[in-house]
Amino acid sequence: SEKDFEWRRHLRFYWEKDEDEFIIRQTNSAFAYGYEYLGNTGRLVVTPLTERCYLTLTTALYLKRGGSPQGPAGTGKTETVKDLGKALGKYVLVFNCSESLDYRSLGRSFSGLAQTGAWSCFDEFNRIEAEVLSVVAQQISTILAAIADDRKRFVFDGSEIRLNPTCGIFITMNPEYAGRSELPDNLKSLFRPMAMMVPDSAQIAEIMLYSEGFSNAKFLSKKIVTLYDLATQQLSKQDHYDFTLRAIKSVLVTAGALKRNDSEMPEELVLLRALRDTNLPKFVADDIQLFMGILQDLFPGADPPEVFYGALQVAIEEELAEAQLQPHPELIKKAIQL
Repeated sequence: SEKDFEWRRHLRFYWEKDEDEFIIRQTNSAFAYGYEYLGNTGRLVVTPLTERCYLTLTTALYLKRGGSPQGPAGTGKTETVKDLGKALGKYVLVFNCSESLDYRSLGRSFSGLAQTGAWSCFDEFNRIEAEVLSVVAQQISTILAAIADDRKRFVFDGSEIRLNPTCGIFITMNPEYAGRSELPDNLKSLFRPMAMMVPDSAQIAEIMLYSEGFSNAKFLSKKIVTLYDLATQQLSKQDHYDFTLRAIKSVLVTAGALKRNDSEMPEELVLLRALRDTNLPKFVADDIQLFMGILQDLFPGADPPEVFYGALQVAIEEELAEAQLQPHPELIKKAIQL
């Protein structure tokens, strides 16, 4: 039925004829569409985790509070906030927080958000100094209280400003990093927390491969996830290595571009080439053989052809000849990777 929670918990879009208004509903909350043109950009793959996060964030807005997704890097905290903003037609500003931020610069940001009705996502909010956070709690509390009271204007940091009640304040936190401040209790009470776990990489990879035009996506997505799991376990631990969802996404986007350029190439070879070209440049010498061994185990008998990089490769060879250097294949390959 229409009142069933399984139906009401989803983000639903309605055109209200009586009000001549486009409304988005989820459980008890309702929002007018923001009509902010954000371009024809990609959308997130919606998993059960994404839906739970949407539900928490929309309920936080309904209760006149902020939202606070928390969890390890690469779990989609910021991207989920941005995607929810896109669904509601809101402009989302992302701020990367650091120790150097003071309450004045944050106050200016909050003032602008309150007046324009935009959303903001403060990344790694717990990196800000504890002394600054206590002042920030008071600033956010002033804005949220004004929204709850349905005010048109309110006093913020000594100045009277107008209020657009559709503004939203979100913070993300990664509790794993060292050197993070514990949020003061008066700040914690202003945000609804949401624990973001490690997402289902295989499901996300499968759907992204389908969207990039691959027909054998279910089989190939398992190979990608297995490859990254094995690489995490077997390769050396380097600070710049990244085998999270971020890395998987960049491989899939590269694979999609390669497939569109050469639609005749078998899908396994396209993916193998994308994995090789995306990952090899960042590996230290000892790990290259290990990684190539894992690739050969997962893609037995597959050998993508050597690629000629056109004008770039010709230009590199000409520069080497001009500098009276030997055009060694490894040197050319490294220059292309850079």
